[in-house]
Amino acid sequence: MVRSKKTSEMVKMALFIALIILLSVTPLGYIPLGAINATTIQMPVIIGAVLFGWKKGAVLGGVFGLTSLLKNTVQPNLTSFVFSPFVPVFGEESGSLWAIVISLFPRIMIGVVAAAVFSLLVKFKLNKTLSSAIAGFCGSLANTVFVMGGIYVFFGESYSAAKDIAYNALMATVSATITGAGITEAIVSAVVCGAVCTALIKYSERKS
Repeated sequence: MVRSKKTSEMVKMALFIALIILLSVTPLGYIPLGAINATTIQMPVIIGAVLFGWKKGAVLGGVFGLTSLLKNTVQPNLTSFVFSPFVPVFGEESGSLWAIVISLFPRIMIGVVAAAVFSLLVKFKLNKTLSSAIAGFCGSLANTVFVMGGIYVFFGESYSAAKDIAYNALMATVSATITGAGITEAIVSAVVCGAVCTALIKYSERKS
């Protein structure tokens, strides 16, 4: 029974990883919205974190981060240097290792934040549907905040130059992205993750 359970968990993780990779290579994974790409790849990360816990959620987030690094390396655009150390920083001859941090850390934190929020809310007796929806919102928003925050801290001047905006206006751009695209993305994640997690949790409980 123990071996069967472990096999089942591995299969489920493999399915989530496959979904993340699939989204990363299709237009459904990254939707261009001006200064940042709105993503849907965070959703399987959040759902996996809610269902399997923060450790597996962090692994799924790491896979998301790796797909981001790879995509920006093989299909670079003007600002890909913030996600890939293999793309030269705008105005320079080489890339920066800080790009690895921006690619991986925010995506890992999606799983950690979503799982922690869900666990905390369930512990306080909030129903699982609302708990998973709030976890979806927080996990998605964490990604946007950490990505845009990392860009501002590590690549502020280069990113401003690449986007042809004044450096002193970058904070306003970052804030607008978080409160605009970031909030919209988080609301969509909340709706989708709340619905999917509820269905999967109920199915798992009935099966048990």
